[in-house]
Amino acid sequence: MRVIEQIRVQLRQALTDAITSAVAAGELTGPAPAAVVLEVPKDKAHGDYATNLAMVMAKPERKAPRAVAEAIIRHLKTEGTWVESAEIAGPGFINIRLKFGWIHQVLPAVAAEGAQFGTSDHGHGKRILLEYVSANPTGPMVLVQARSGAYGSTLGRVLNAAGYECKTEFYCNDAGNQVKLLAKSVDLRAQELRGATIEIPEGCYPGEYVIDAARDLLEQQPDFLAKPEEERLAFLERWSTEYFRAGQEEVLRNYGVVFDRWFSERSLREASKPDELVKRLLESGKAYEQEGAVWMRTTEYGDDKDRVLVKSDGEKTYFAVDACYHMDKYDRGFDVLIDVLGQDHHGYLARMKAMVECLGHSKDSLEILFTQIVRLFKDGEEFRMSKRKGNFVLMEDLLDQVSVDAARYFFLMRGLDAHMDFDLDLANLKSSDNPVFYVQYAHARIASILRQAVEAGRPLPGAGEVDLGQLRDESEIDLMRKLADFPEELIGAADAREAHRLTRYVNELATLFHSFYTRCRVVTEDTPLTQARLLLCDATRTVIHNALSLMGVSAPERM
Repeated sequence: MRVIEQIRVQLRQALTDAITSAVAAGELTGPAPAAVVLEVPKDKAHGDYATNLAMVMAKPERKAPRAVAEAIIRHLKTEGTWVESAEIAGPGFINIRLKFGWIHQVLPAVAAEGAQFGTSDHGHGKRILLEYVSANPTGPMVLVQARSGAYGSTLGRVLNAAGYECKTEFYCNDAGNQVKLLAKSVDLRAQELRGATIEIPEGCYPGEYVIDAARDLLEQQPDFLAKPEEERLAFLERWSTEYFRAGQEEVLRNYGVVFDRWFSERSLREASKPDELVKRLLESGKAYEQEGAVWMRTTEYGDDKDRVLVKSDGEKTYFAVDACYHMDKYDRGFDVLIDVLGQDHHGYLARMKAMVECLGHSKDSLEILFTQIVRLFKDGEEFRMSKRKGNFVLMEDLLDQVSVDAARYFFLMRGLDAHMDFDLDLANLKSSDNPVFYVQYAHARIASILRQAVEAGRPLPGAGEVDLGQLRDESEIDLMRKLADFPEELIGAADAREAHRLTRYVNELATLFHSFYTRCRVVTEDTPLTQARLLLCDATRTVIHNALSLMGVSAPERM
């Protein structure tokens, strides 16, 4: 168990023991709650930790929260613990102050754990499948998918850091009518490139990116158009989706997004998995036939109407294939499924929850996060920069305008469920006004301090060689407090599925470091103080690096 976690465990145990003592004294009836929640007060004047324990116990105790809090505090032992004192605040919160020196324990912990600092076994290995981006393989990646990509890849890393076993997946819709339309579109454009006059039918894909695909096709197969149309279209149904998927995969990889698995819808269909599922649902009575179609009884699980699985012409619906895909996820042993979808899918929430419950799984085991839209701004005005015809901005176009670091960091500054205005000018600024530059500069400044210390004959000491009691300045204490918060921040971000908490945390950490640096000279004539401050700087560098790594953002040592 890690040092900071040990201190929190000790504190929770001290509170539990206090309740046990109060019960023995007849002041409370008990028992203590199974979980004792500890929070770091926003105002440091309120102590090091706060708990709502008395408020939770008030109802079963049939006492006012403050009366419960008074009983707990009377029996709270300080000897042999880090507890210095406790006091009641507001309606019944208990604010706890710890003894001087507790916060210094974070520095040896960071030094010992390095890149692992912040990680925990909180999730106990619960298996999570996180599906995100999942763009149709009918064109290049667009702006909103860049947002989903940054968020999903960060959330996956955060979940693993918090002790869950999270796998990531991209679901490729490489079958169905849209693929037939894509094949037809590429075929027509190939004919056009060879001099034919064509007209793009309604429903086909008119974008210029289809012309690029057709051009590449003809370069690979100059005699392609000599084949019969039926043969061409059958070939293009696979070739076109693989062509665009390869492009999507390359753009995402360059953006720092790599999936554990790319899952093909076609593979489900070719293995007759949707047929098997429909048959199983019919046999179990969870589906029925009516008017020549097959329906899933989703209304029995909270949906507003039953959903069609098989249309009267025998064609499987998208809903049927989607149900089959989610069943496959459960069959692979995942406990929780997280789907990141576009905001245009918001109306699907109830039917998808009903779907998984109809499949025999808890509706709470499926979580859906919705990605809201992004608008680009430049020079104070909304900016449209697509080099192709169409009402969208390509992801690769965005990355021509800003760095991967800036794009990822900016997309992580707000929750997925919030609309976002992306300021291109701000993202490109080389100053502290730019949030990602501000944080990266803190990391680079620390690296510079450590290099200069070596040059001055003051190399970084081992944690066991340092008198940490030298660190008494308010700015030093505040910085160490923030470092100590990192493991809990990761747990909170993981459990709430809020990857954007990392940007807020690391920005606050950088601010506290800059404040410390302004107030405290690191390398001084005082050797013990210098050693302690160098260790503090290095711990801050490590935590900034760890946070940025989880976000897929670089931590430069020179800027």
